[in-house]
Parts: sequence; structure tokens; C-alpha cells
Amino acid sequence: MARLSRAETQERNRTKVLAAARDEFAERGFRDAKIDVIAERAELTRGAVYSNFPGKRALYFAVLAELAERSAGAPHAVPGETLQDALGALAMARVAALPLGDDPAGLVRDLMPEVLADERIRRPFAQLVKLNGLLLGLALERLDPPERPAGAPIPRRVRLAETVLTTLHGAGQLAAAAPGLVEPFDVVSACERLAGLTLNDWWAPPVIAPAARPADRPWSPPGAADLVRAETFIPADGVVVVLGTHRLVAAEEAVRAHGRDVTVVVVTSEPDELVPLTRLIVAEVCGGLRQAFPERAWPGVRVVCDVTGTLAAAAGVLAVSDETEAAVRVERGRIVATADGRGAGHAVAATDDVSRVDQRG
Repeated sequence: MARLSRAETQERNRTKVLAAARDEFAERGFRDAKIDVIAERAELTRGAVYSNFPGKRALYFAVLAELAERSAGAPHAVPGETLQDALGALAMARVAALPLGDDPAGLVRDLMPEVLADERIRRPFAQLVKLNGLLLGLALERLDPPERPAGAPIPRRVRLAETVLTTLHGAGQLAAAAPGLVEPFDVVSACERLAGLTLNDWWAPPVIAPAARPADRPWSPPGAADLVRAETFIPADGVVVVLGTHRLVAAEEAVRAHGRDVTVVVVTSEPDELVPLTRLIVAEVCGGLRQAFPERAWPGVRVVCDVTGTLAAAAGVLAVSDETEAAVRVERGRIVATADGRGAGHAVAATDDVSRVDQRG
């Protein structure tokens, strides 16, 4: 039998640790789970566990992220073609995972206490939820009622999306705290009825934004995993906005100004915990979205977790933090405009014809 390479051994050990941790967290809950027991379950040393995950919370988030990404099933045979049907199907996919009876400690029950206990986690979590609201809102906008007059602007649906996510999140929290209290079909029915809710939903561009700087250099990005569509791709022409986990709300600035072909590159100075948290939160919504919405309604935005910073570096961002905000515009395989700071995504996205940007810049 051929010997495994070091990389193969590390991957095998990581897989064993994740499986053992999943069982330990499910049986004991996050707080009572022990790293020594996880190592014993995995038939590894304590050091081998820590060589893959620097702490118990990082391991916990990684377990939840893996489960969330795997739990998304195939698209429905007949996905929702209307706002009401799509929201009902999305809610059905979410409530299918709710604890409906006496449940042990469970895997998800300790997530929110961990989020609330630490500002370093709470701030990124809030931004990720806002990003999910944008992604779901964009999908809802693509299913806008057919009776809309020709040429009329498509109404923004982000606040509707946030209301739906609030309903589903609340149902999940109540189901975890009081199993059996939540009636799943009532939750589905409530989300369907939210489709008819009229909200004063609007978005205003940033008041202050940096000027886009002209550029002319090759764009040679690495392949990346898109969390929205769950596929690998190579970012091509369009707008690439690099955002730290404290600035994800700025993604909408690029989307509203450009309208399509926007890649959101998520970066962080604490990848061990915040990268799996990003994967988990985005997967919770986008997994259901891919099941419940027709593909034509999936948002055109792509979201990438840039663990190593290589995609950010390709965009010219060499040092990243949770406050990072920078953007580039790519045309015909070359970077033609760049911007840094608050409003960077809007600045490069709003530049309609970068070939005419003042080269004296």
C-alpha cells in the first residue's frame, strides 16, 4: 500500500477530527464537549486535533459549516416561480431541519450563545446576516410580479428578505429552546404571506466615496469556490470588491451601481473562526435558495471566502483585515479601475466607461 503524502495525511486527519467532533458536539453540546474526547474518538493525539484547529470554537464552527454545506439537497423538481411559492419552498427547506420533539444537546443549540458572548464574533455575524438579506433580496427581485408595468423599476426586496430571515431565525431559536412548540407548516404559511407585504424599501448610494483610479494591469486570479452557487469558478470581467467581515454590508453598493458580475471577496484577520462562520451563515440561506428558487432567479453576485488572501492579492490588496474595503473593475481580462476605502465598490462599479477615466488621475 502506497504511503500517504503529508498533505493527504493532514486531510485524512482533518476529516477524522471533524467526524469525531460532530458526534461529540451532538451528544454533549459545545460547552461540555472535550478536546481530549474528540481526539480519542478520532484515534488521534490531542496535538493532532490542535494542528488542524486552534481551538474548540473554531472546530465547532467548522463542523457546522460542513453540515450546512452538505445538507443542501438538489433543486426542487418545480421550484417556486412566484414570490409566494419561492418563499414557501425556502421556508419548507429551513423548517425541515428544526427539532420537532425531545432533542439532545444538539449541534446548533450553542451557536447563538457563542455569537453573543464575543464581540469578535458578533460583529461579523451581523454583517453576514445582512449579506444574506441582500442575496435573498436580489433573488426575490428577479421574481418580481409579472404585472409590473414595462420599464418600471424593479422594487428593492432586501427588507422583505430580512423580514423572512428574521421569521425563520426566530422559529429556529424557539424550536431549539422549546422543542415541539413551533408548528412547521405555520412558519411556511407565514413566510408565504410575507410575499404580499409592502415595505418602504429603498437604498441610497454612499454620500462620500473615493474616486476610481484608472489602471491597466493583467487580471490573473486563482480559481475560487463560490458560496452562493456552490461551485468553483475563475472570477472574470466585472467588479471584484474585497471586504473585511466588518464591512460586508458594503456589498450592496457595488451591486446597485453595477447590477451584475459582482464578486464579493470576504477577508479576515481571524480566518480560523470567521472563515467557517462565513461558510456556515451563507450556506444556511443559499443552500435553501438553490433548492427553492429557479436558477434564473439566483443572484448574480458571487461570494468567496479568501482564506489565504491570494484572490485579494490578485486585486492588489496585499494586507487584509476585518475593516478592509477595496475594489477593482475588470474588463477584457485586465484591471482597468481601482478604489480603496469606504465606498470603493460603488466607485469602481459606477464608472460606466473606464476607458474615459482621466488618465492624469
